[in-house]
Amino acid sequence: MSWLFPLSKGGGSSSSPAAPLPALTSLQQQKQRQIESLRSAHSAIAEIQKDVEYRLPFTINNLTINVNILLPPQFPQEKPVISVFPPIRHHLMDKQGVYVACPLINNFTMHSDLGKIIQSLLDEFWKNPPALAPSSTPFPYLYSKPAGMPPYTPQSFPFLPPYPPQETNRSIASVPVAESGYPTDKPAAPSYGLITNLPLPVPTTEALLQVGQNGFSYKMPDVPDAFPELSELSIPQLTDMNEQEDILLEQFVNLPQLKQIIMDKDDLVKSIEELAKKNLLLEPSLEAKRQTVLDKYEQLTQMKATFEKKMQRQHELSESCSPSALQARLKVAAHEAEEESDTIAEDFLEGKMEIDDFLSSFMEKRTICHCRRAKEEKLQQAITMHSQFHAPL
Repeated sequence: MSWLFPLSKGGGSSSSPAAPLPALTSLQQQKQRQIESLRSAHSAIAEIQKDVEYRLPFTINNLTINVNILLPPQFPQEKPVISVFPPIRHHLMDKQGVYVACPLINNFTMHSDLGKIIQSLLDEFWKNPPALAPSSTPFPYLYSKPAGMPPYTPQSFPFLPPYPPQETNRSIASVPVAESGYPTDKPAAPSYGLITNLPLPVPTTEALLQVGQNGFSYKMPDVPDAFPELSELSIPQLTDMNEQEDILLEQFVNLPQLKQIIMDKDDLVKSIEELAKKNLLLEPSLEAKRQTVLDKYEQLTQMKATFEKKMQRQHELSESCSPSALQARLKVAAHEAEEESDTIAEDFLEGKMEIDDFLSSFMEKRTICHCRRAKEEKLQQAITMHSQFHAPL
């Protein structure tokens, strides 16, 4: 155990207590306060390198974004470097979509709160969801990208086009202008064509159908070329009829064709009234079905929100259990166990601990430290083999 007791300059063992650890400087204390603010505001943050690099996964609209926080050596006198992966399009990002260029980061001072700044950034992403950039670049790791980490696969969902594509294999026939009943001296309106393989009514010269906007067709009565009633009148009577509107209107009302039109109109009004009464009877059923649809839509909205929350939680858990994140946590945990064992050794050298207590606690911490380092090395080997196995030939 000669490594446990440091030797003096003359080569002999030193019986004097070890010198205490140097106190943190004012800059280091401010840096630790910023890191504690970051940890307290975001529990899912992962420490890549202690006091240097941190990573926070963030999921919105089925898109997982890794927010990388890099603390420079003179932090918080120097502003932090905030980057995201994969690159996104947002008004808070730079042109490449990698680094955050918002005023809170550009105007960062020693009195700023890093945890609140990151929370404001995430809130802005929630209000205005970002979109993936067209080209993806490697994640801006501080040292190197962990081996074996699969490339990010952008997630997307199929959307229907606003209008269905026009079918080109359907036969289209234009409507003849002569048969449509419009005069030929006026320019015809643009025709979108008719599908010839459907049983559409074709107007003929014998009987034209008056088609309304609702698709109802009405056959006008045949108008004769001559009226026998007028042939029996004398010329003075015809002259009086032409000059006096009342006599002409009386003769016109007595025409059988007009009487047929009036009868058809009365029958049509009666059928419309009956149809309206049937529609009123169906109103309660329609209102009930409408309310059912609204309830289903509200239920769908709630289920969608629950699904998005669960998807976000699933992405956070999957990110925290990725090989690179587990390796980073093992490295941090091994370093913490080593620091605890060194603290126990210093307390023993200063005479603050008995040898039996020292041996039991020191060996326990050292065993934990070596176990974690061994697991980290095995995980690194597995990641390397996985990357080599899936590497393109």
